[in-house]
Amino acid sequence: MKLTFLPSLNLQRAAEFTFNNMRDYYAQFAPDWDADKVLGVTAELINYDIQVDSETVGVMRLQYDGNTCILRDLQVIPSAQNKGIGSAAIEEAERLALGANINSLELRVFKVSPAVSLYKKVGFVIKSEDDRFFNMTKPLST
Repeated sequence: MKLTFLPSLNLQRAAEFTFNNMRDYYAQFAPDWDADKVLGVTAELINYDIQVDSETVGVMRLQYDGNTCILRDLQVIPSAQNKGIGSAAIEEAERLALGANINSLELRVFKVSPAVSLYKKVGFVIKSEDDRFFNMTKPLST
């Protein structure tokens, strides 16, 4: 399996990817959202396509804020989940953050998301929470 991370050239497709992957969450928590709204909030982020053997199987979005890199979105299609792609994407986010002299990686995730266990497994800890989300952080070191 050849895994690559490439800058997203088609942001509309990336937004549709996220919307389709998150459809159940949007239906429950944000019923007025659609792919165009996702595009509106993600177009200014640093967008990457996650590819396995040249096929796009996910998207990753980063945002830099001061001395923090925020993992704003990480989506992997269901057929490619549980194969180490999410963990590899987090490693890539860490590598990019360290390359930018950033010392922490942060994210926000729905409490009901199965991704919470992945984030904990790779070293994220819960920094704060509200009724729907965990805000998680991971210190980075070289």
